Amino acid sequence: MSNRLFQGVIHQMRDTIDRTIGVIDETSVVIACSELGKIGEVNEHITSDMLTSAAPFVLNGYTYKSFGNKPKGEYAVFVAGNDFAAQKYAAILAISLGSIKQYYDEKYDRGNFIKNVILDNILPGDIYLKSRELRFNAEVTRVCMLIKISSKTDISAYDVIQNLFPDKSKDFVININESDIALVKEIKTDIDSKDLEKLASSIVDTLSGEFYTHCVIGIGTPVVGIKDLARSFKEAQVALEVGKVFDTERTIVSYDNLGIARLVYQLPTTLCDMFLKEVFKRGSIESLDQETLFTIQRFFENNLNVSETSRKLFVHRNTLVYRLEKIKKLTGLDLREFEDAIVFKVALMVKKYLSSNPIKY
Repeated sequence: MSNRLFQGVIHQMRDTIDRTIGVIDETSVVIACSELGKIGEVNEHITSDMLTSAAPFVLNGYTYKSFGNKPKGEYAVFVAGNDFAAQKYAAILAISLGSIKQYYDEKYDRGNFIKNVILDNILPGDIYLKSRELRFNAEVTRVCMLIKISSKTDISAYDVIQNLFPDKSKDFVININESDIALVKEIKTDIDSKDLEKLASSIVDTLSGEFYTHCVIGIGTPVVGIKDLARSFKEAQVALEVGKVFDTERTIVSYDNLGIARLVYQLPTTLCDMFLKEVFKRGSIESLDQETLFTIQRFFENNLNVSETSRKLFVHRNTLVYRLEKIKKLTGLDLREFEDAIVFKVALMVKKYLSSNPIKY
């Protein structure tokens, strides 16, 4: 599409600039020219270093000036002659064609469109108009995943993920910032959440196993309709944030499986502090040592079963009962009672949340 865009501009300018003018791509192939017979020719003497340079250069009687969005020049304009006027023409053409290409990319590039949608940078009323303009299938099921790179290597995680999802018409890999990459994936309507986690796991395994790049992935909920992609992306962000607080060992966190942690995370910290003070005696949670907290964790994992927990902890049943009685005396909560266990479980999560979000007085 850029070839036709450039050829249209060159065609309009050929009478104004009474010289041979044109454009070459990064492989030194002429893709647009005022002399149509030159289109397709290859100039093998132009090196990548020449295209990288911001300064104009002269070769075989033509003045060249590179332009484009990449660090390495994507394109270069050329003007017949090596005089001062040729340099001026080349500079003007490079600025003009560069600006036109940028505008065209912003207007018609699907990846840029999806990025604006998930970041809420486009008005809701414009979404469907723009999707029709791009012939974008707006009514299929998609899901957003947010991949946060926690350890960097020389390998570009963005390029790796793009290679994993080569179908650019259905799947979109978007750079959010230096550490975050969004994946917008087209999926089947009835896909299971476990299948999404398997897909995310394959990304984690590829990055860590083959390229020694570690990451965590947040998964939003599947949505039908392009307008709701922003919600799925925000859910993936929340999943990562909640996982960072409550489940630091997991590399894949799904918004659907956050459970009560999602509710706790959305509470104001002042309200959480009030809850702890009302439920417990002051300082009672702080008085529990690591061994006691570990016992409580295992007790919850074994569904409040005293016999099973004591077996897993390799302690006598009476020893575990003694520890539970000690907890009851300190906190006033009997973890063998379902309601007290719920309160204590929530309190531990609230305490963990407060530790990650300290109250500022």
